[in-house]
Amino acid sequence: MSYRELATRPVLAWSAVTVAGRLPIAMAPLALVFLVRERPGGYSLGAVLAAAYVIGEIVAAPVLGLRLNAEHARPQLAAGLAVGAAGFTGLGLVPGAHPVVLAALALLGGAGPAAVPGALRALLTSLVPERAVTQAMSMESMLVFGIWAAAPTLVTGLALGVDPAVPMLLMGVLAGLAVAGLWTLPSGWQQAAKGDGASTRRALLRAWPVYVLGAAGLTLLALAELILPALLEQRGIGIGWAGLLLAGFSIGSAVGAFAYGLRAGWPGTLPVQSLVLVVAVASGVALVAVLPSAAWIAVALVAAGLLQAPASLARNLALRELLPPSALAAGYSVMYAAVGAGYAVSGTLAGGLLKVVAPSTAILCGVGLTGLLVLIGAVGERRILREREREDGDRGRPRSQEAASEEAASEEAAGTSDDAAVRNVRR
Repeated sequence: MSYRELATRPVLAWSAVTVAGRLPIAMAPLALVFLVRERPGGYSLGAVLAAAYVIGEIVAAPVLGLRLNAEHARPQLAAGLAVGAAGFTGLGLVPGAHPVVLAALALLGGAGPAAVPGALRALLTSLVPERAVTQAMSMESMLVFGIWAAAPTLVTGLALGVDPAVPMLLMGVLAGLAVAGLWTLPSGWQQAAKGDGASTRRALLRAWPVYVLGAAGLTLLALAELILPALLEQRGIGIGWAGLLLAGFSIGSAVGAFAYGLRAGWPGTLPVQSLVLVVAVASGVALVAVLPSAAWIAVALVAAGLLQAPASLARNLALRELLPPSALAAGYSVMYAAVGAGYAVSGTLAGGLLKVVAPSTAILCGVGLTGLLVLIGAVGERRILREREREDGDRGRPRSQEAASEEAASEEAAGTSDDAAVRNVRR
């Protein structure tokens, strides 16, 4: 199936809702920094508010994802987006409020829509035929990378050119538009069978290696984004190159997502693809730490970006294979929380390391952390594969015995019929 066949009215409506719903999420951390930067200790306060926002996302995503009703998710998604809109609008209306009030509003802004990305992904895969799922998720990845590439420029332009509160107010409006847009989409997605809460939790826990690999992938993104300015200063390269280099990484990721969706299947299983691609991205980020010039750093970052999106896509497709349909939205939400946690942990580690080691060493330490997570995820994936093989064998043996018994019974019945026929002839 080609990308052109995704240009249907439901998918286009989904794309519009996704832009309105996810652009505020991409704008939030930087917008919070600009909101309070002119206050005393503004940058430190902005970092605290951004941390409160991310904590709200990480904590709420799995909780809300588990509570989603797959067949009638619209009211829950609308409520979450409305809470987010209220938090963003409140921040824009009272930027001079007490830091505790601002932190509470930032927490609401992060927690309210936390389940929306996972739910929208599950809804997208229900809007297209099974054979087009890879292309649909590749298209989603390109759209998201485009959103994240546009968000910093939009925030910076509005905050510096108009007013620091304007980005927050725009985020509130966008979230409100996403609420209205939900009524252009189906109320939920079809599922083969409803699972109870206990079975859903067991399925989610069983998929933990995929979440670990997701966290590993985002540690690399955090290293590229957060340490790059300091690395450029270490190399004697103008810090102004940081934005262009990161834009190259994002463009490479969008191209990689497009290329991955051109084929329905790539060599190797999805878990193997994810492992190999994450290791390749880690190698590219490690090269960034040792290359001497901006040109070579750009090449390494673009190459890493080309592989980053396919690695993420392979993880999400592997998760889709592993979970039952009733647990997909919850699984995507847990993945969203896991990658957010990976980004936050890597960012915190990088910030601490920069106080005691050179930026290049900090990047290599972060790559080492990624390698450890990849090893843990690989061991877990191997255990899952063995469990599935054992379960398939356990299910196969009874069927084989039953088939043998039926075959023996058929032969016995046939033999009896043949004997009876012979007796009748003799008579």
